[in-house]
Amino acid sequence: MRPHLTARYWKPWVIGLVMMYFTAGAFSGRIFAQQDSDSGPSSRVIARGAGITIIQGGTGAPSFTPVLTTIAFHAERQGGAVTGGFECLARAPEATTGPGSAQFTVKVMYVTGQITGAVVSADSATLTGTASITGLGAGTNVSFTFEVHKGGPGATSVLKVASLPSTPFNEILIEGEFKVLSNGS
Repeated sequence: MRPHLTARYWKPWVIGLVMMYFTAGAFSGRIFAQQDSDSGPSSRVIARGAGITIIQGGTGAPSFTPVLTTIAFHAERQGGAVTGGFECLARAPEATTGPGSAQFTVKVMYVTGQITGAVVSADSATLTGTASITGLGAGTNVSFTFEVHKGGPGATSVLKVASLPSTPFNEILIEGEFKVLSNGS
């Protein structure tokens, strides 16, 4: 038998690797736990998340074409100010039926904005700010409100933009996670 295949040779290496794995796991748990509660000495995470949602009812009557969105957001309190970012890309299928009806490649709306206000109530947060929007509701410095409920798939959110005041976008998370942290207030 070759010497490098004996237990006497490889056993110390395996034990060392296992110890390094558990040590790294312990430290990464501490680091990631701090990210949720503190992102700096004077800042606190209020809410953050990312994922894919489906808009309830899609485009509405009469076609009810489905609309998927990709959302990402973060808000934190630094001193007395709220800062953060919000991104939402809405996509619809190429066709309403048949080939292409499950290919969400048509950009319907894109919202990119800065979060400047936040109110936390239990497991939900209302984030406010201004955004630049292309597609539906296009404009610059458009006020928006994003109401988000903590959770994974099945969690809900509502996006309202001032340029479309009678059209709230009621969304259900299908992939990802929304976090609302009570220590952010």
